[in-house]
Amino acid sequence: MSRASAIQGILLAAGRASRYGANKLLAPLPDGTPVAVAAARALAAALPGALAVVNGDDAALAQRLEALGLRVGVCPVADLGMGASLAWGVAQTPEADGWLIALADMPWIAPGTLRMVARAVARPEAIAAPYYLGRRGHPVAFGAAYYKELTGLSGDMGARAVLEAHRRNHVAVACADPGVLRDIDTPEDLNWVELKA
Repeated sequence: MSRASAIQGILLAAGRASRYGANKLLAPLPDGTPVAVAAARALAAALPGALAVVNGDDAALAQRLEALGLRVGVCPVADLGMGASLAWGVAQTPEADGWLIALADMPWIAPGTLRMVARAVARPEAIAAPYYLGRRGHPVAFGAAYYKELTGLSGDMGARAVLEAHRRNHVAVACADPGVLRDIDTPEDLNWVELKA
């Protein structure tokens, strides 16, 4: 088993998209692929057996993600924010050597980038993230040493506090993938692929 395959992929897809105004995770990209489906497809290719964390009100999304081969878990505390969903997802796989936390509203990250970040977690204390043109992006992968801190998260801040507390353990993964910086907050963001062509 390679190091990358020992890292558990987790796709956070439980948000309510309040800033977007609709279910952005099922909004179509220019090629017709729903946002979360594109993100999930890349994660499934990079880390088979990935877990998608969804809320209980999105059966259509859950079905689409299951069809891609992801395990889908309904987070009972999704309404408490991203941190709570992340904590719940990590708690479902305590045996993992680490966790790569991917966001379902970031559909343009290449599978190869996801694999590189996962492989960079070569020790339990490592925290790895991709850097594009010197800017840190997503996803972020955490070694097994952070299980307690990750499962203790709550609210909507994600894992920022864990990142800040362990800066000395960061591993910067240089990449040529601008998708690590691009998420979708508004309908206009869906057209990024067209605009960069």
